Amino acid sequence: MSVICKDTRGWLLDQLSHLNKAFQRCVSVKSPGQRQHMKCVFKREYFNIFKPHIISKLCSNTNVTARSYSNAAQEGEGNKDGNFETIREDPFSLKKKRKRKLKELNKGEVDAYEYHAKVSKIVLEGTKLLVEKGFAHGILDPSETGRESERLASGVDDNRLADLCEMAKQLPLVGDNEDKTVQIISEDDMTSTEDLDLFSYVTENISDCARLVTLMGQEYLIPPRSSFLLADISCIQPLVKYNKTYDVIVLDPPWENKSVKRSNRYNSLPSCQIKQIPIPSLAAPDCLVVTWVTNRQKHLQFVKEELYPYWSIEVLAEWQWVKITKSGEFVFPLESPHKKPYEILVLGRYKKIKDKSPRCIERIC
Repeated sequence: MSVICKDTRGWLLDQLSHLNKAFQRCVSVKSPGQRQHMKCVFKREYFNIFKPHIISKLCSNTNVTARSYSNAAQEGEGNKDGNFETIREDPFSLKKKRKRKLKELNKGEVDAYEYHAKVSKIVLEGTKLLVEKGFAHGILDPSETGRESERLASGVDDNRLADLCEMAKQLPLVGDNEDKTVQIISEDDMTSTEDLDLFSYVTENISDCARLVTLMGQEYLIPPRSSFLLADISCIQPLVKYNKTYDVIVLDPPWENKSVKRSNRYNSLPSCQIKQIPIPSLAAPDCLVVTWVTNRQKHLQFVKEELYPYWSIEVLAEWQWVKITKSGEFVFPLESPHKKPYEILVLGRYKKIKDKSPRCIERIC
């Protein structure tokens, strides 16, 4: 992502401009000896979100610069009756949401209330400052408020990459005695895209140009100076045998949650399996490890109190990634009891332990 502007509270990021810069120079080799140069840009419909996914019923104007929120549980405490009460302020009135007694909430919901009470003011004030800077630089436009987001063209399939990953699970693993663990694409490589094996090995593009490849009749771009392994997490051996370590590792685990289970959009992983990802084998000394966490407090506690210590990672900080529209609105109301406009990132530093004796692999789930 590109840092568009920054403040002491955080950064305003834009992903589209960063991606488009990376694909200014692309190469396609449809058949041996036939090279074609091109410039690729991403469809702006994926990034230009003008309208919030959910609009607050309390007020149609949800721009963070035009109003503020407060929470009666701001300090993590209920009122004298033991109830949490959310209050929302605008220039004209105070409106209260329906009270819900603490005894009606389970522990996870109470933890979520307390966490939101702790970070909501920080999220609101930090976002307000960055949105104002976005307006000043012309990156965000308040006049776009309420505009319908651009729709994707009909026939666009967003699940193709997920389908490829699902297919990778069915393929045989690279044997332990297999010498080849990586295939390299160089600047002068004239290998047809049809002849590349993108499943069994780590694929490394060492050229300064993006490479257009065809897989199962669909075209994909491999960024310049990059490498990847298209595989299920259970088939990660080629990446470990790649014998490289990394200064930064970012994880976005498929956390278990009821919504994903009901929709069956993708397979989730239980915490015990996430724990078995061989991060210590992939991390360089003092590697920065960043893990995306849903707003379910059970997962956040697991990362900070169990997962990171197991990987010998010291927790450094906890960030909130706040999602806004092109007009500076939260994509979900900040006070929404279900969907929040922010997600959590836990940053940690890998500390290599001197004792290299292997840990016992936990099998209990």
